[in-house]
Amino acid sequence: MKFIESFIIAMRSIAANKLRSILTMLGVIIGVGSVIALMSVGQGAEAGITETFEDLGTNVIYVNSQTPGVETLAAMQMASPSLTVDDAEAIAQRVPSVTSVAPVNENYVEIAYGDENIVAIVEGSTPEFEDIFNYPTAEGRFITDRDVSSRAMVLVVGSKIAEDLFGDESAVGQKVKVSGRQFTVVGVMAEKGGQMMGFSMDAVVVVPITTYQSRLFPGATVRGVDAVTQISVQVSNGDLMDEATADITDLLRMRHRIGEDGDDDFAIMTQEQMLGMVQDVIGIFTIVLGAIASISLIVGSIGIMNIMLVSVTERTREIGIRKAVGAKRRDILLQFLLEAAALSLSGGVIGIIGGWLVSWGITWGSAAAGFAINATVTANIVILAISVSVCIGLIAGIYPAWRASKLNPIDALHYE
Repeated sequence: MKFIESFIIAMRSIAANKLRSILTMLGVIIGVGSVIALMSVGQGAEAGITETFEDLGTNVIYVNSQTPGVETLAAMQMASPSLTVDDAEAIAQRVPSVTSVAPVNENYVEIAYGDENIVAIVEGSTPEFEDIFNYPTAEGRFITDRDVSSRAMVLVVGSKIAEDLFGDESAVGQKVKVSGRQFTVVGVMAEKGGQMMGFSMDAVVVVPITTYQSRLFPGATVRGVDAVTQISVQVSNGDLMDEATADITDLLRMRHRIGEDGDDDFAIMTQEQMLGMVQDVIGIFTIVLGAIASISLIVGSIGIMNIMLVSVTERTREIGIRKAVGAKRRDILLQFLLEAAALSLSGGVIGIIGGWLVSWGITWGSAAAGFAINATVTANIVILAISVSVCIGLIAGIYPAWRASKLNPIDALHYE
């Protein structure tokens, strides 16, 4: 029997039992739809973070505090502060390949204006922040060295903050309260777009680092000096990143009086390394979510196998008649395999459509809620889903098809 004829017979058999076929496909539909939706969200998040890192600036090195002897991301986050503004100034003056240096402190704050209250990321830094992180000023001015030296109660706001608080009014000159303290808005940064850890890159305010340290979130190193969370360093040329890293390491070890065999109390990472770490985390998270969602596919495959076994039992006489008129074992085997694959493929196609609709809904809903998640359904995800659904059908149909092909035609014809 030809392949086309077997396929037509398989589709007729499925169409003859519509409700049973739909219920059988349900597990595959849910599984494929879930995998499509979750993987699209993961890929969209990865693409968004990659774009954000690219927009933050180029040839940037990040220096963070680190617990000596422990080199993990968690250790950097929980480490005692060890970096200071003086360290940043020393790097700027004594490392030849460096073009700009910005000490940075970061935290979350509540900003109030009239009856409006919003949560924003506050960055305590210096004028160099504008160039290193590619935040040009669209209105007013950025913070100045004079603001830093005088601990001025001024701030520059991101475009989203300006829009949410002031609407069509000019933000420059307005008085706002940051964690209960009054600040004057001196500038508005140009719209940047993108997100980082679920927060818009335009939901940022920048204050002088000295103001941050003395008025908002005081913190000191073990030596009693005002601490900074991070030192961001821009290198003149991407080819000099390794040389700059080595020079900064030597300089900070000397300044922190670390012996020859001592462990660093700081960690240096390039922008590429940080992006790689974030992509690895997102990739693992996406795979785990996809694996959880794929449990539905296993349930679906069991359902297909069960229904195909029932189908073999119901059609025993049909199998006997076909064998009696010359159908070979491989013809019977092929027919039932095609039926199982067709069930799974149909469920996969419906699941892909459903997953795409869910992804679109997530993208639209998150944009409406103000935290855009661009769930991206790519060709790779669709091909993977189709391939998996067909394979599941074939695997689930092997035993029922083998059982059907092994039936004795004489016994099958006498089956009631």
